Amino acid sequence: MLKAIHFGAGKIGRGFIGAVLNEAGYDVTFADVNQEVIDLINRDEGYCIHILDKKVYTRRISGISAINSSSAEMPEVLASADLVTTAVSMKVLPFIAPVIARGIGLRRLKGDAKPLNIICCENGIRATSALKEYVNRYLDSETSEWMHGKVGFADSSVDRIVPVLSLDNPLDVAVEEFYEWNIEESALTGKLLPVPGMNLTDNLEMCIEKKLFTLNTGHCTTAFLGMIKGYTYIHEAIEDLDIQKIARSAMEQSGAALIRKFGIAPEHHARYIDTILSRFCNPHLKDLVTRVGHDPIRKLGGGLYFAYPIKMAIESGLPYDRLALAVAAVLHCDNPDDPQSVEIRKVVDEAGPAEAFRKFTGIEDRTAADLVAESYETLRHNYNI
Repeated sequence: MLKAIHFGAGKIGRGFIGAVLNEAGYDVTFADVNQEVIDLINRDEGYCIHILDKKVYTRRISGISAINSSSAEMPEVLASADLVTTAVSMKVLPFIAPVIARGIGLRRLKGDAKPLNIICCENGIRATSALKEYVNRYLDSETSEWMHGKVGFADSSVDRIVPVLSLDNPLDVAVEEFYEWNIEESALTGKLLPVPGMNLTDNLEMCIEKKLFTLNTGHCTTAFLGMIKGYTYIHEAIEDLDIQKIARSAMEQSGAALIRKFGIAPEHHARYIDTILSRFCNPHLKDLVTRVGHDPIRKLGGGLYFAYPIKMAIESGLPYDRLALAVAAVLHCDNPDDPQSVEIRKVVDEAGPAEAFRKFTGIEDRTAADLVAESYETLRHNYNI
């Protein structure tokens, strides 16, 4: 049986990546620093994922184990793996790089030339490429040269909504039925086991950007507008026809640039948006608007859901007024439990929405900043903020 090590035993790791790898026939070991979760996994050797969609059913994941990623045994475990995956967030990748490097070094010392593939499953662009750079910092030149053709670092994009729900068993996870996992085939070494929902592609850039700047852009637009209007869940917010109209048009505007950049068929992208909106309407998930809208400074940042499509629209001469309205919604949000929201409100109150837009997106375009400021006032008037 092929062995997979998955960094991150959180909800995405258990509810998506670890689960589908286990079902495909991999021997899955979770690597994490949460000793309580590690102990529970090793005690129960499994958990349930609860699929909450048009069909509601439960699937058992069994025969798994877990290890503390900071333990002395971790490099040895990595040295014997066939596949390494991550779902830890982009900011954690530099911290797991040293142990991965030690595992690769130990593999070389053992003369183990069987293929090893490393795939990051993060909400970011080219996360695996970033991890490869971090790992290389800890490798000597001989090991770095040795791993060519033996260790593949393949970028990927992942898509599955995993809400925060309290379940009786702390290991159990609730998920939607839909999932998608796109992997850059040319960066792999050897063969992966066939995994349902996994798509091997050499047009990964399109897959990544389509997902990030359509689904994530629409998801966040729905969340921030929903917070302003006092909704608790995503499905409540998207049922508000005003929010639904803005979210759809924001995805259409970000999609216009993607259609031009990648040659996506407009009718294909329209169907993609329809699918996304139907997923947001799922009432079983009880997906909190505060979950989707957390860390708003990161979401406003240059490479993510609002700034990037606005930059593309500016460069292409395309409209972006609905995207500007979405940014204005982020600037309006006042969540005292989110330090990034507090910081945004402080900048808006002291310097105004136009300056906050420039500061948090890195976009200096005067027309765009003025449009966001106008949209900010529009929301204030329309929603009585």
